[in-house]
Order: sequence, then structure tokens, then C-alpha cells
Amino acid sequence: MTDLTRQPAHIQLRALDRREISSRELLDLHLERIDASTLNAVITRDDDAARQAAHTADERRVRGEAVGILDGLPITIKDSFETAGLRTTSGAQELADHIPDQDADAVARLRYQGAVIMGKTNTPAYCQDLHTDNALFGSTLNPHDPALTVGGSSGGPAAAVAAHLTPADLGSDLAGSLRLPAHYCGVYGLRPTHGLVPARGHIPRPPGWLTTSDMLAPGPLARHPRDLDLLLTALTTPAPAEDTPWHVDLPTASKSIDELRIAIWAEDPNCPVDHETTQALIALEKALIAAGALVRHTPGPVGFADSTRLFEQLLHATATATTNDETADTEFAAARQLQDGDSSPRAISLRHRTQTHRSWLRANEERAQLRSDWQRFFTEHDVLVTPAAPTPAIPAGSRTLTVDGQERNFFDQTGWANLTSHIGLPSLVAPVAVATTTQGLPIGVQIVGRPYADRVLLAVADSLASLLPAAE
Repeated sequence: MTDLTRQPAHIQLRALDRREISSRELLDLHLERIDASTLNAVITRDDDAARQAAHTADERRVRGEAVGILDGLPITIKDSFETAGLRTTSGAQELADHIPDQDADAVARLRYQGAVIMGKTNTPAYCQDLHTDNALFGSTLNPHDPALTVGGSSGGPAAAVAAHLTPADLGSDLAGSLRLPAHYCGVYGLRPTHGLVPARGHIPRPPGWLTTSDMLAPGPLARHPRDLDLLLTALTTPAPAEDTPWHVDLPTASKSIDELRIAIWAEDPNCPVDHETTQALIALEKALIAAGALVRHTPGPVGFADSTRLFEQLLHATATATTNDETADTEFAAARQLQDGDSSPRAISLRHRTQTHRSWLRANEERAQLRSDWQRFFTEHDVLVTPAAPTPAIPAGSRTLTVDGQERNFFDQTGWANLTSHIGLPSLVAPVAVATTTQGLPIGVQIVGRPYADRVLLAVADSLASLLPAAE
């Protein structure tokens, strides 16, 4: 039984279905692992409520009742998602005592499918950093090396999954927040097609808000692509309280790996990657070619610099929704004082945060044009593979990024992820290699597809897991 916590979620669910273990027993095994962990990944628990939920799931099985796709599976939830009766802080001191009376929509869907929520995982305050550290709970440590970052903002979820504290977690991704930690911790992370999974109840926005960012996507993290598939089914199945007549039927992969047209965007001068990452992509390409896939190199479906510029403009715009009036007035006054030629990061940020609605509408039109470019690209290719990030995990707390000895912008860490953040394409990070010169750290790649091709990406990742078993 003890070894079962090290198995992926679909194996744990099979053991539950076969009555090889009860949900209550499986939960207690995971709680023991959490108790023994020093990673500071799971920061809020309600063991009594979790045990009651597990007991209820066990009773359903005994009675032979219909069960949800995740029935009895213990999981954790990123602390940015509201959980009814369970403290939700989003890492912010102002919300230290916030206990919601309603689940976030994505959480409600997971509960409806039988998931047993055993705790909340750490995030930087309001999900606003690429490290996972906050004044309430402190830092989350990387399971591969405690001196290194787990990334952010879904660092607690990624660390908990990687350390076998939980078989899966619900994270969120606005600017690479799910995919960067998945890469740094060596797990699978899916940013679904935008809009597939509702984000109401995610902080930020503030508690009680019904609207969310136009770039935020809740998504699952797990140790196997098949687990992500199960969670995607749960997360795209409306709960009864939603009172909706529709259902989602995402297409599955219609081609085997030897029939796929795979494009690889391996490098770009706007966001260089290190030698280890380059070698991982070369090894991946060789494995794909050996498996019969048609592999082509591409300079990219869009211009990296132009896409990044637009992403930053839209990111700063969506971040202003909850700015108070006093701060907004201060920013507008400061923006009016900027010199026309000032292109400093502060000036760019101020201009974007105070842009007119007309400017945003034009940026949104540019986003639509970029989506059209991506769509044309996917008429000739089935999937695109890119680096997940420029390097393996960097030192914890560092505010610099060094790529093969050259200092780069700190935010280049999510440069490759943010090619799709504002476009809304499904994007999956999959571990494919282990770095040989950096103490065996995981290296992932990003797999991107056309809208609603989420399950195609999962099938590709599943194939890669068998082609590259050392990366599992």
C-alpha cells in the first residue's frame, strides 16, 4: 500500500475501483507523506473533512452507486482557488482568515467527480511572482534540490506532485504560472484551451468577483499524461449547480506518433536557451524521427518579439482591474510626466497600465490577427514543440537569469510559455530529459496545439513518455 502513493493517479484510481485499497486508506497514506515532508508545499489542511469525504466515497462504492471519474482520489488545490469551508489566502496576508462559503467553479467540478480535497498548496502572494514564497507561509522548496526555486506561481502544486504528496493538483496559468513550475519540478502541467475551464473563484480577482482575467486558465498538474486526461474530463464537466445544458466533447488523437507532423521551434535570439536544453531538444527530435514522426524545424508561426510585446501590453491591462482609485490616479499622473522617448521598463509598464480603451481594442485586434497566424500554422502541422524555459531550475530567490554565462531578463523564464498565454492555445509542459551538468535536474518541453486539441497534446506526451522513459 505504501508504494501506491508513488504511483500516478490513474493507477491509484484503478486500485480504488478494484477494492485493493479504500479511499480512506489512500488518503491517510498521502497525509502521512505530507506530515513527513519538509518542502512546505501543502500549507492548509482539514483532515477531518477530507476523511469524511473519503469515507463517503467508500460508501458509494460499497453500495454500487455511480461514481465520478475521480471518485475517492485524494488531491490538493492551489491556494488561489476558493474552497468552501477551507481557508483560501492566495498567499496574501490580507486574506489570512478568509474562509469561503462557496467553491471556485473548477473546484466544484472536481468535487462533483468525486475528488477528495486534502489540502491547499502554496503560491506567492496573489500569484504574482516566479518564485513561490510569501509572508504567510514562507518558501516552498524544490524536491530535486532545496536550494533551487520551484518557480511560480503554481510552485506549491508542482512540488507537491513531484514529491508524491499528492497524485494531482489544480493550478492556474496566466503568464506561465503553471508551466514554469511543472518544468522546474519535472511533472506534467496542462494549460487548457482558454475558456474550457471556468476561473470564477480564483484569487486574484478579489473574493466575490464573477469576472476573471482574459488570459487566466485553470489547469491540472500530475505525474503522467493519462492523469491530466482524467482531470481534464472532470474539469470540463459542469457541476449541477452550473445549470448548463451543454457538454464538452474534445477530439482525441486520430493519428499515431508515426503519422504526426511535428514542428520544432528550438531557438530564438529573443529568448536563448542553454546547452542542456538544446541537447534535450536534439535528443527528443532523434527519438521522434526514430519513431517515424515527420519532424520539421520552424522559425515560429509568429514573431517572438512582436508576440511578447503584445503579451506584455495585454498583461498590464488585465492587471489593472482591481487597482484602487488612488493608485490609478497616481499612475495616470506619472504616465503624463513620461518623456516620449522613455523606453524603460517602468515607462512601458505605466503606459500599458494607463492605456485608453481604444488602445486596448487595437491590441485585442492584433491578438486576433496573431491567433489567425497560429491557425494557419496548424493547417500544416499537428503540434509545435518549443523549450519550456531557457534553463533548468534557477537558485531560489534569485532575481537574475543566466543562460550559458550570459545574464538575461529575469522574466525570460516564461518567454516561451507566454507565446501562447494571450492567444489561449492549449499548451502542455512534459518532462523529457534530466540535465547531466546540473545535478540531475529535470528539463521539460512545451507542446502546443490548435484550439481544443488538448487531448492531442496529451496523446503526444504519452507517446514521449514511452520513447523517453528516463524522463519519467
